[in-house]
Amino acid sequence: MFSTSYYALVAGFREYALDAETKGFDIEAILAEVMEVLSSSDKKAVELLYAYYDCENLISRRNGSSKYNPLGRLSSEELDEELRQPSHLAESMAKVVRDYASPESEEADENVDLTQPFAKALMTAYYKSCEASKSRLLREWSKFDRTVRNIVAATVARRQGVAVDQVVVGGDSVTESLSRSSAADFGLRAELPFVEPLVAAVADEHNMVEKERKIDNIRWAMLSELTTFDYFDLNAVIAYLIKANMVARWAVLDRKVGREMFDRLVAELDGKEMINKL
Repeated sequence: MFSTSYYALVAGFREYALDAETKGFDIEAILAEVMEVLSSSDKKAVELLYAYYDCENLISRRNGSSKYNPLGRLSSEELDEELRQPSHLAESMAKVVRDYASPESEEADENVDLTQPFAKALMTAYYKSCEASKSRLLREWSKFDRTVRNIVAATVARRQGVAVDQVVVGGDSVTESLSRSSAADFGLRAELPFVEPLVAAVADEHNMVEKERKIDNIRWAMLSELTTFDYFDLNAVIAYLIKANMVARWAVLDRKVGREMFDRLVAELDGKEMINKL
């Protein structure tokens, strides 16, 4: 099956980024431009990418927190209704929300383990949905993203004396090593080259900005590696959006780091370089 080419869209990403010099990095405007061009089936992959932030916001709201990630597609006002009667989430995630909202319902799915925290159940459903995505990048990226978040969570849990298996998501060999190994690198050095710098970054308790920057640098590098041969297809579009999300986040967290991320994004969008790779 041949993938759809988005040559004009990807080539235009550099113009969007450069325009941000004067108007501010507007991730909403960029996403709107993207969704106008994508095919209906490709839109689903992008919607699934952003569903992560909806899950994050739903978890926050259910826990009684006012924390809200603006990258989510559900508005702050829609979250309460979604928790009562989900209508925007993919079925696997909606099923979790419904079952936790009405655990005694006859329609409750016996495959949903209601004894585990809501957050763990919902994120497990999210990552399983990504595993079935048509986008090769979204499948691989979500697996990597889950691994990074699991390692971060496991490192923090170990330091706080919390059982690691209570905070990691998924049931692969990595989560098993995180739960059982007492080694500094969780016995994952040979399997995951980034595990040592990641654990070291998490251990940097005194400088939160520097810690987050190191973690995002690891994520950025892996994303570039996963898209080495993707130029104008859906994977290239998704990769750009993930990096744009990082830039948008850092623009709020720290202007200096945000500027660095922005410059890297613009440099990678050099049209001549992309054409020369074809």
